[in-house]
Amino acid sequence: MSVRVRFAPSPTGRLHVGNIYIALNNWLFAKKRGGQFQLRLDDTDLERSTAEFAAAIETDLKWLGLTWDSFDRQTERLTRYDAAAEKLKANGRLYPCYESAEELQLRRKVQLQQGRPPIYDRAALKLTAEDRARLEAQGIQPYWRFKLEGRLVNWNDLVRGPQHVDETSQSDPVLVRTNGTYLYTLTSVVDDIDFGITHIIRGNDHVTNTGTQIQIFEALGAAAPEFAHLPLLVDAAGEGLSKRLGSLSIGQLRDEGLEPMSINSYLAHIGTGDPVRPAAHLEELLPDHDLSKFGKTSPRFDPAELAHLNARLLHALSYDEAKPHLAALGLGEIDAALWEAARANVEKVEDVKLWHQVCRGALTPVIADAGFAAAAAELLPAEPWDSTTWNAWVDQVKKATGRKGKDLFMPLRQALTAADHGPELKVLLPLIGRERALRRLKGETA
Repeated sequence: MSVRVRFAPSPTGRLHVGNIYIALNNWLFAKKRGGQFQLRLDDTDLERSTAEFAAAIETDLKWLGLTWDSFDRQTERLTRYDAAAEKLKANGRLYPCYESAEELQLRRKVQLQQGRPPIYDRAALKLTAEDRARLEAQGIQPYWRFKLEGRLVNWNDLVRGPQHVDETSQSDPVLVRTNGTYLYTLTSVVDDIDFGITHIIRGNDHVTNTGTQIQIFEALGAAAPEFAHLPLLVDAAGEGLSKRLGSLSIGQLRDEGLEPMSINSYLAHIGTGDPVRPAAHLEELLPDHDLSKFGKTSPRFDPAELAHLNARLLHALSYDEAKPHLAALGLGEIDAALWEAARANVEKVEDVKLWHQVCRGALTPVIADAGFAAAAAELLPAEPWDSTTWNAWVDQVKKATGRKGKDLFMPLRQALTAADHGPELKVLLPLIGRERALRRLKGETA
């Protein structure tokens, strides 16, 4: 069987890390098995879906490297949903209802007061053709419910193990609104059938409607795919994520300078029990991917942990791997020597700008003792300089001034870099160069 999965976001907000957690696990599951990954926009909510959000979904996925093998929009498939709805009506599984939202709310309230479960009582099934005609003559348009079979629906969940839902405890779900538009519960099933989806990997907030969807698959004459319900991510405080609130959106993380592979690496590991480690390429995440590693506890997405992982990823990047990132900084060509000097001291690629300024630009030095700095300047050796120059020069300054330890090294670092910490000066000094170093030791901006 050829594996085919889908990621089906609605373009009603920006994607957040919880959405990407689902998308990534679908992508990894498919690619590990040589399968296909479909991007499908659930855009039938015309009031809230926007072209801007749809474009942002594509941008975010491409930035993360989660490219798709096929792309579809539900708004382009309305005739298929019409046909499916007619089939369900013909076999008695889709029936019209006429209650208002207020009537339904009142019924639920009464049921709860009587200690009964607040499920739909199927009153609409008792209406005659004359009753329906009369209501529609009054301008009341029906909405349509799917008639559930009152039985246990079982499936083996690839994350949660054997599962079942007692459908006698569920209300017949609404599949068609009064305005004729379709709800996700129907459109998703029709799409999964038509596109040959073999595995549905999604959040565990969908567990309770899985039994209903399996019944719709069967009513439409199709076998249901396999299911895997992942635990939902929460933020560091244990709160749920919402794309409409912009919680930890991918756009926000990109603007903050985080690397796409640090996000992928983090999301691929949290909740699995595996140690979180950086990967430079998506393919490196494939061997360890296994849905059975996920538990039922909601993993916490900690931005501080992600930032630390981002730094680890950058520290491990070779110059050739870093080149595209460095080019995006707009500083011109940054050579291998500067990257090698800076990479262990950056948390984000943008931090390279500081060390580019130190080595290639001008800065105002911090001179704690002008006399000491002047003495050190007098002892600067002639070029060419290499990694041995720093130690040789410092030994001369130590002998001449009697300084040692922090009193020797810190004033030199502050004069040369205007900072208290950073890469080793034996590496930086040749990049700074004699002319720039001399002027800084004299207190000049250089």
